[in-house]
Amino acid sequence: MKIGNAYGAGKFGLSYEIFPPKTEAGEEQLFLAIEELMAFRPSLVTCTYRVGGSSRDKTLELTVKIRETFRVSTAAHLTCVGSTVEEIRKWLKRATELGIESIVALRGDPPKGETVFKPVEGGLAHAGELVALIRQEFPHFGVGVAGYPETHQEAPSPEADLANLRRKVGAGADVVITQHFYDNRDFFAFRERYTAAGISRPLVPGVLPPVGLDQTQRITSLCGAKLPASLASEMEKHRDDPAAQMAVGVEYAVRQYRELVRSGIPGIHFYVFNKAEATCKILEALHLPR
Repeated sequence: MKIGNAYGAGKFGLSYEIFPPKTEAGEEQLFLAIEELMAFRPSLVTCTYRVGGSSRDKTLELTVKIRETFRVSTAAHLTCVGSTVEEIRKWLKRATELGIESIVALRGDPPKGETVFKPVEGGLAHAGELVALIRQEFPHFGVGVAGYPETHQEAPSPEADLANLRRKVGAGADVVITQHFYDNRDFFAFRERYTAAGISRPLVPGVLPPVGLDQTQRITSLCGAKLPASLASEMEKHRDDPAAQMAVGVEYAVRQYRELVRSGIPGIHFYVFNKAEATCKILEALHLPR
């Protein structure tokens, strides 16, 4: 199943995002987590890179291994970071040979220590260029792209950010998966502007369960998402009790995701960070079909 068929069109799409572990032990733990998550019959599992985009080949290997082990549709992430167009073509040819059906096309973050993204000589500067390359030269791939309910940190305005997203979709994207957020009002407002801009591809909320205060604060600060003060305060009360922090986060997430589901979203994409416990607790509470 290609990524464009994983959500909506009379069905609710469930997907998970994982990343390549650094060790064999980490990979074993990842596969145990995926096995638990598979109980909820996901439509898709996507595989990203480690920070800095240093595991591109491992992404391909893991995408295929997950597909073959769990008989689930998969998608491999691809960014513009550190690659020439020819290197990107080579990677896409290899993905084709391996039978990968879908690509999540991203510009990618600047390398560690840099604040501004600069393409390498002969590389691509924007995700829209990557989408266009895939669509023109490798049209057999399904393509997903990212959207930002709270606006991309580098965008000069929400309007400019939405215009960029419209260009990505116009270049040939099949579905838009959002950055995570903790206030549904941000997503709903974004969806209204998305629709008003004439974008018709499925808009899938990407969600990150807030199960640990330190981790959640670190990640939100990196991507510019807002952590509600009420949630942070409640988790802070349990600073020395990870289990209690998780319980608070899961309860918050269940309320948030129930509202999203009621609003008619075509699916939901969990950033699971290679762990199953919190996501499984949330999905059980949501009573999504197994």
